[in-house]
Amino acid sequence: MNFILETLQVLLLSIWYNLESFVHLFVPRKRKNIEGEVVLISGAGSGIGRLMAQEFAALNTVLVLWDINQEGMKETARLAKESGASRVHYYVCDCSNKNEVYRVADQVKREVGDVSILVNNAGIVTGKKFLDAPDSLIEKTMEVNTMAHFWTYKAFLPAMIANNHGHLVSIASSAGLISCNGLADYCASKFAAVGFAESVGLELLATGKDGVKTTIVCPYFINTGMFDGCQTKWPTLLPILDPTYVAKKIIQAVLTDQVLLLLPKTMYLITALKT
Repeated sequence: MNFILETLQVLLLSIWYNLESFVHLFVPRKRKNIEGEVVLISGAGSGIGRLMAQEFAALNTVLVLWDINQEGMKETARLAKESGASRVHYYVCDCSNKNEVYRVADQVKREVGDVSILVNNAGIVTGKKFLDAPDSLIEKTMEVNTMAHFWTYKAFLPAMIANNHGHLVSIASSAGLISCNGLADYCASKFAAVGFAESVGLELLATGKDGVKTTIVCPYFINTGMFDGCQTKWPTLLPILDPTYVAKKIIQAVLTDQVLLLLPKTMYLITALKT
């Protein structure tokens, strides 16, 4: 009997959520107010990280910037202040180093306070075929793109759970849903990042911590320099994405508590076809 009831519940919830998604194609979702929230962005020294910092700054948040590039962070901090951030703090942090993540996280908690929106954005790509990639680069890819998420969650999630308030944002990739040639280590790291974020999100729901939201972002290649030389066979269906557009879409997803954001929209269809 329990099996039948649970199966019926899954079917009804599936219908409900699909109808809800259809309705929101025409009716915008309500946006939450994040003024005064402490937002930490890793990989904030350039690219999407910098653009997200500017977008969050315009919403009058307190920004905490992490990167290994101090000069890049200084420039991001300057632009964020111009965009309206109430406060901006920046820290040099190598997210591939667990001990450094924990050390800098403790410093942030002492100097700024509890982080309520965590954006795991730092990422690297080797751009080499599997057998051509040195072991050290493969290890670094996994450490930055995957393991860093474990350490930042360990550092900042307990306070969110205690307050039943917060938001975890994982900037993954479409390569974390559909593999592609020449990016074996990158795809593996992003598949892991997606699986990890999904699992933690389910843990939060199972324990009743519905005030801690999660958003997983899986964009196609973005024109930030990280994938220079990459081309798309179908530019109409799968265009190389404009970074400003992506940053705005990510902020919108956070403000509306969107669980999964695929860019461009054709990725939803492609992912469904793969399934």
